[in-house]
Amino acid sequence: MKKLLQEISKCTVCSEYLELGPRPIVSGSSESKIIIIGQAPGTIVHRTGIPWDDKSGENLRSWLGINTKTFYDASKVGLLPMGFCYPGRGKSGDLPPRKECAPLWHDDVLQQMKNAKLTILVGKYAQDYYLTNTGKRTLTETVRSFEEYLPNYFVLPHPSPRNNIWQAKNEWFKEMVLPRLKKEISNLDL
Repeated sequence: MKKLLQEISKCTVCSEYLELGPRPIVSGSSESKIIIIGQAPGTIVHRTGIPWDDKSGENLRSWLGINTKTFYDASKVGLLPMGFCYPGRGKSGDLPPRKECAPLWHDDVLQQMKNAKLTILVGKYAQDYYLTNTGKRTLTETVRSFEEYLPNYFVLPHPSPRNNIWQAKNEWFKEMVLPRLKKEISNLDL
């Protein structure tokens, strides 16, 4: 796994499209019990090189019910974005993850993470890629139907503070989904 992560860290496949240049951000080990497949690094993560090192990461750790030390222990949690580098800025926020990364690297990384017991798909990009024909019409419908994807996947919206309005409109998320997520994680004995 270490060799693969070193190879990924040198990837420049889509560098011509990256306004801040390539800086692949991925973490994990063959011992990872949880795999979190998210979107792409933001500018803070691009700068620090630490996955989920922003407010979205704080929210995600709160949702999971795990502390920072556990979250960044690669033997416990693998962090695999759909796009490994910051994709740039668009009109209303960051651009979508680059489409090159997942087909190029995900299978190899996931094959190395044979001890994973739970894969969490964060956001629509990860859900569209991994749920293919089983995802619902909208992210809200997919997350509301989260039990349909267990035990293979646990689906979540993106934990960005920009999604606070979505959470306020969908109170069932905090009432039904987050308690079940924390239960699934506590069963893993991290």
